[in-house]
Order: sequence, then structure tokens, then C-alpha cells
Amino acid sequence: MTDARAQILGRLKTALDRDNRAPDAARARLEAPPENLVPSRGQGADKISRFTAEATRVEATVAHINGLADLPAAVAGYLSGYNLPKQLRVTPSLAAAGWDSQPLLDVSAGRAAGLDAVGVSRAFGGVAETGTLVFVSGPDNPTTVNFLPPTHVAVIAAADIAGSYEDVWRRVRALSPAPGPGKTQLPRTVNWITGPSRTADIEQTLLLGAHGPQRLHIVIVDDAG
Repeated sequence: MTDARAQILGRLKTALDRDNRAPDAARARLEAPPENLVPSRGQGADKISRFTAEATRVEATVAHINGLADLPAAVAGYLSGYNLPKQLRVTPSLAAAGWDSQPLLDVSAGRAAGLDAVGVSRAFGGVAETGTLVFVSGPDNPTTVNFLPPTHVAVIAAADIAGSYEDVWRRVRALSPAPGPGKTQLPRTVNWITGPSRTADIEQTLLLGAHGPQRLHIVIVDDAG
């Protein structure tokens, strides 16, 4: 180990104070995470309006429907309005949404591949303070659908839109209790998506779709059933 590396690791060890920190204290912190500061815009009562405004501000488009039965028509209308392909890769969690009502849509369920043009997935939650969507991985929610197709349609229940990040993390921690007090089995991945993929690395010019979907369309379902 080089001297520089040893110095860096030594400083980290001192900052973490691993030798003097009691395991019980660390365990208690994991089982009862402390509350963090929540900005005022994450505390308002009208979460849906705040979420819609913030998501629109970061180049996403937002639509509202009454129930999942209206989803196929809403997706078909969005794709037609932007002259986008009608081939969809949907997560299994949305496979039974009644896609047959739109015969022009070519729908298949499962993991996305590199040639899929449009992905439709179900969001676990939303954060009003930033217009952020939260996705958890699992058999019914392949992560590839969120990132591979250039057009991403995210479906979220209005009731799942929270004010702050902390609110959503509480739900994530409570997803799958494991044996033992205060323990959970988290999903393999928890992805937080704010607007379509973007970068401004080259001459500070904003480019959408550099590392993921170029378009993000959010469908808020008032009654998700």
C-alpha cells in the first residue's frame, strides 16, 4: 500500500471511528433512521400539483387519468401526438391493463431489449419536491424497461406521490420485512428518476437522451385500484 493511500484510509477510519463505535449504536441507527431536514416545498398539502409542476420543469410531460382502464387509450394518444412507434414493452405489473382495447398498439411484457422503442413501467412512488419518480426492481418491474427504450412512459398512482424523499424511503424500508425486529430485505435496486436522461458535458449544451430515455411521459392514475 502506498503512503498516500494509507494516509487517506487512515483519515477515513478516524472519521468513521470504527474502533470506538459500539455495534449496538450502529444497529439502532439502521433500525430507526433519524429524520432529515425536509424543504418547505416537500411539506405542502397539494402534492399532485407540486409534483406535476416540478416534473414539467425538468422536461417531462404529465397526463392524468381516472383509472387503469384508461391507460391504453392515454398511451396510444401520447404516442400518436408525437408520431412515435406503437411497439410497447410493458412491465408484467401492467400487462393486464386492457391493452387489447387499442388494436394499433403492439404490446409485449417482460424485460426490455436494445431495440425496444417504448417502455411502460409502474413507478413505486413519486417525490413532489423535485418531480422525481421512484422505481423498485423485481420480477414484475424489470429495471431495463426504465432505461433502455428511448421513450419511457411511467405510470404512477396519485396516492403514491409523497411530499419528500424521506416519505418514500419509509415505504421502501417497509416493503419486505425480514425475520428479526427492525430488519428489511430491500429490493435489488431502487432507482430515482428526475426527468429524461440528460447531459451538458460538451460545451455546456444540454443534450437529452445521452445515457437513457430521451422522452419521459408520466401518467398519474387517480384510482389505481
